[in-house]
Amino acid sequence: MDLPLAQAAMSPGLEQFPETSERQPLPVVIIGNGPSAICLSYFLSGHRPYVRKGAVHPNPILQKKLQDIAGSSIVEQDLEFLSEGLEGRSHNPLAVLFDALVRPDGDLGGMAESVLTWRLEPKHLVPHLVLGKGPPGGAWHSIEGSMFTLSLGDWMELPGLHFRDWMRRKRKNLRNDRATTRDIAQYYEHYVKVLGLQQRFASGTVVTSVKPLLASSAEEDRVEPLTASRKLYEIHGFHQTAAGLQSPFCIHAENVVLATGTYDSPAWLGADGEDLPYVFHKISDLETALQKQRLGPESDPVLIVGAGLTAADAVLAARHSNVPVIHTFRRAVSDSGLVFNQLPKMMYPEYHKVHQMMTEQSLTSSGPYKGYSSLPKHRVARFSADKKCVLEDASGKRTVFNISMAFVLIGSNPNLSFLPSHGKHLALDPEQPVNSRRNPIDTDPFTYESVQEPGLYALGPLAGDSFVRFLQGGALAVTASLLKKRNVDLMD
Repeated sequence: MDLPLAQAAMSPGLEQFPETSERQPLPVVIIGNGPSAICLSYFLSGHRPYVRKGAVHPNPILQKKLQDIAGSSIVEQDLEFLSEGLEGRSHNPLAVLFDALVRPDGDLGGMAESVLTWRLEPKHLVPHLVLGKGPPGGAWHSIEGSMFTLSLGDWMELPGLHFRDWMRRKRKNLRNDRATTRDIAQYYEHYVKVLGLQQRFASGTVVTSVKPLLASSAEEDRVEPLTASRKLYEIHGFHQTAAGLQSPFCIHAENVVLATGTYDSPAWLGADGEDLPYVFHKISDLETALQKQRLGPESDPVLIVGAGLTAADAVLAARHSNVPVIHTFRRAVSDSGLVFNQLPKMMYPEYHKVHQMMTEQSLTSSGPYKGYSSLPKHRVARFSADKKCVLEDASGKRTVFNISMAFVLIGSNPNLSFLPSHGKHLALDPEQPVNSRRNPIDTDPFTYESVQEPGLYALGPLAGDSFVRFLQGGALAVTASLLKKRNVDLMD
């Protein structure tokens, strides 16, 4: 039986949210507590960006627009007009706009100061609740902490707390201007505390269902009757208590923001035997095996499948422990789409070392990298119970290898199991699963609201913004959209 709102409000971890009452559903519930959700919470808590008086932007067209709104809040401007003509490394115009305002010449390596300043204005606070499985920071807490981020450390920061200042206080240094994933996870968790957002975060919560609430259902639960312009969502889930118990909850919201990221569900090859116990899909399983010394120099090789950065991290981790490696991937080493061919060598020396190994150390060569073999343009045909793996090359020739463990690291997909059909109906191509790169959620580019489901928003990788520096523009867009809705309601 579903819990009524009053009982949901008393569920452990949710009792501190007085807005979750029987008569007044929450204006906004955010699902996920990674950097997208954290940044949006900062905006919704009343922190507003203003154009600094006297600020000069190196882009003359944008500078002219900014001169006309100096001293005004960006949230209340015509964001579509401000973003016209800007180019950047995101397909979303507001992601490019906000990045240009914060880092005026970031892609050129410049150090121009942000043209924004921030003010806390409590009257603009939008009550909201952030639901996350773990501590604030999301998936960053599940990544092996000694790895270095692909992005520069400064590009990982959120508004209101400079990352370099935080690192100095922690007496830590960046390497090649990059930080470890542990530093980033700790920064996001600290950010929520120091900026007073913690009261809005309910950690240890798992959402199991999100669905539009019909008018008849609303009346049965004694929620305010719905009108044609007012739609509610019913959110079910459970809170994990300190004692390990699951306390169910049911809350209602006028708007729901999906900010779950894309790391919850590792991608599978679909090969026979891929569900055998020695085949894994997370790099954390390799780290555990190395820490517990289940693998060593005398082990049969580990098979690493994939040609992305996670696969490269796995190669580096295995080689650091002198574990023999067979590294297979479908593309050619020279493929322009390979991520290694897009990274500056000076900034990412460890990844270019892996790329060099992939290029020089084929299975039949006697190259300098003993214990490592590269098999480009191969696919996994099947795994067998006796720890044998069959690989097939481009010509169809098959080879059998004895391996100790296999790590399939070919990317991941978002976990939207709480939505009907895992959210496929929301995607650009509703016939295919939601994927951050190939098939993100179809959203309005200037509000990030779902085209198919009004009142439902998507942020971060779900909207195609995979880098922290760009997801912040989405938080700006959602905030502006929600405030406009609120103003319309007030006028009504």
